[in-house]
Amino acid sequence: MKRRLTVLLALLAGLLVVQTPARAVPPAGSVAASTSAPQQVLSPTPYMGWNTYYALGGDPTEAEVKSIADFLVSSGLRDAGYRYVWIDGNWAAPTPRSSAGDLVPNPAQFPNGLKPLVDYIHSKGLKAGIYTDAGPYIPGKCGLGSHGYYQRDANQFAAWEFDAVKVDYLCGIAADLDPKTVFTEFAQALRNNAGGRPMIFNLCNPVTSPDWGNYPEEQQSTYSWSYAPAIAQSWRTYTDVGFVGEIKFKDVLRNYDANARHPEVAGPGHFNDPDYLGPELGMNDEEFRTQMTLWSVAAAPLVIGSDVRKLSKTSLGILEDRDVLAINQDAAGVQAVRVGPAGTTETWVKRLAGGDRAVVLLNRGDSPATLTTKASSVGLSGDRFTLKNAWTDRVTESSGTISAAVPAHGAALFRISRATGKPGVPHVVAGIPQVTKVGGHAVPAGVAPVVAGGDEARVEVTVRNDGARPVFTPRVELAVPAGWTARPLGRAPKVLTSNRSLTQAFTLTLPATAAPGSATLTATTSYDVTGKGRLRQETSAPLVVAPAPPDGDVVLSHHDWISATSGWMSPTVDRSVGGWTPISMLSQVYPTGIGVASPSTVRYYLGGQCTRLTTTVGIDDAVRDVGPEGGTSTFQVIGDGRVLFDSGVLGRDDVRQADIDLTGVRVLDLVVGDAGDGGYNDRANWAGLNTTC
Repeated sequence: MKRRLTVLLALLAGLLVVQTPARAVPPAGSVAASTSAPQQVLSPTPYMGWNTYYALGGDPTEAEVKSIADFLVSSGLRDAGYRYVWIDGNWAAPTPRSSAGDLVPNPAQFPNGLKPLVDYIHSKGLKAGIYTDAGPYIPGKCGLGSHGYYQRDANQFAAWEFDAVKVDYLCGIAADLDPKTVFTEFAQALRNNAGGRPMIFNLCNPVTSPDWGNYPEEQQSTYSWSYAPAIAQSWRTYTDVGFVGEIKFKDVLRNYDANARHPEVAGPGHFNDPDYLGPELGMNDEEFRTQMTLWSVAAAPLVIGSDVRKLSKTSLGILEDRDVLAINQDAAGVQAVRVGPAGTTETWVKRLAGGDRAVVLLNRGDSPATLTTKASSVGLSGDRFTLKNAWTDRVTESSGTISAAVPAHGAALFRISRATGKPGVPHVVAGIPQVTKVGGHAVPAGVAPVVAGGDEARVEVTVRNDGARPVFTPRVELAVPAGWTARPLGRAPKVLTSNRSLTQAFTLTLPATAAPGSATLTATTSYDVTGKGRLRQETSAPLVVAPAPPDGDVVLSHHDWISATSGWMSPTVDRSVGGWTPISMLSQVYPTGIGVASPSTVRYYLGGQCTRLTTTVGIDDAVRDVGPEGGTSTFQVIGDGRVLFDSGVLGRDDVRQADIDLTGVRVLDLVVGDAGDGGYNDRANWAGLNTTC
């Protein structure tokens, strides 16, 4: 798998967000015609396990795999359902075949061969998976290839007693093969293995345009749905969700959106595969919980990509949550679909066996939001509904509205059924504290607020009652860091009736000495419920406290930013993204600036202290070492939500100089877009960045 990392780095995997859905039915002659390798129901619900690639990279060893197997048992992950231990690429010897044509494991990594390792995995009550490629082995293109040896390799995997095979397409695309043809042939060989051993077939074509360049539709991952359900237990629906050791939230959303294109082809025994789970590989806990939520309602295979031995209790708890796993493993095998339009906030619904619904309220934005939908919108009728929050286990009753306060990059997950019997606890939603104004200026919707020492801000907490019964004496209290003050504005009503809400506002004051970094606002909402006493909910929101603004004539790249993102890797100061070369455009080298890959946002706090910014923007000369495709971006300078500069689309032969008035700007965003063609080869530069403050 070293080759995959090399290929992906070279191709600069982008961020094209695919809209849902694209087509409702397979093209003529696709699924129905793929009858040469009939489907077997080997995993009626999505399989679960762990894979070596993202955590261990290209050189997994026998000792590492055994250690992981041991941990899956001791941690409880095996008993939660994670049973497949999958050895990904680069397991074969430098010369991957013997003179007789058999695959040979690398003795440096697997000194005892693979069969004893498989036996060890089985002895732990686990199953074993292996990797190959559908193309012919081409040195430098992939770790090994099975083309021309399909039946021999299928027989070998069965003789080693593997339970699953992942078949890649790196050498397949290098050899310009037709994926439908070769994957169908491999599936036939796998089904007809000499040992008669059932083995799961994970079809893994990661080739995606424009992320990999310009390829015909039939060769791409986004076409696999049209034939894979007839021959495989799962099939990849987009390019890799990350790089070795790095899975970012933006790419999780990208892969989920692509995976959602064709929910109609998923069902018991055959599932769309958006790639692996990535706890602690670049996402915070909230973002990983969202990935787990989305993969679960997508009926996706749950394969952990991280080194499970190093995970926190929080991450392990997310992976093992029984209510969430029950939704993923639901016998109906139905994949969630979006209800309503796509956007920053969305509703997704999954029909469950028995008639219940799993409902996701997704917040893609950078600030918390209270999201709502109706029971009728997710296919339920009636006037009373039981809502079980799959993550908190809180059970409430609604009269028809489904709502939740959802953090930035978060997702609420409910299991919803018709209510019967005595009335339950009303579904009361305690809002997350939201900063709506800073210094008298409104915070744009969906934007993470920024405060600084000495600021005065308005904070609001909205409380909803979606139940059929009233609640009494509602009260909201706001806890703030030491030295800060929060003064309530107005009084709450004595009764919060059904289908009503209240908003409690506070004036938040920061001392001039407030330390830069992150802070937390915590709201405690309490109310009386007849027969249940006084109930409480606690919600919290992170808040960025900005560093001191620049002073004098400053190179902005040398000043502390508030936050910075890059389409791949990380923003690099005074170097092209990745840090390998100086910033260079049209053969001119620039000593200062920031190198990023699209899409990217770099945010600075100016505090209204600056008047001018000059910069030169364009695509770095390093793109010429990769290939002729891609390398298009847009550049915008945004002050307090207002566009101050827009470059238009720039290619590798374009640069733009900008001289921008910053008078009065408090928060500055440097934004790079992918120009609508994905992030392929988009090495973008903000050169100079000279600021007068």
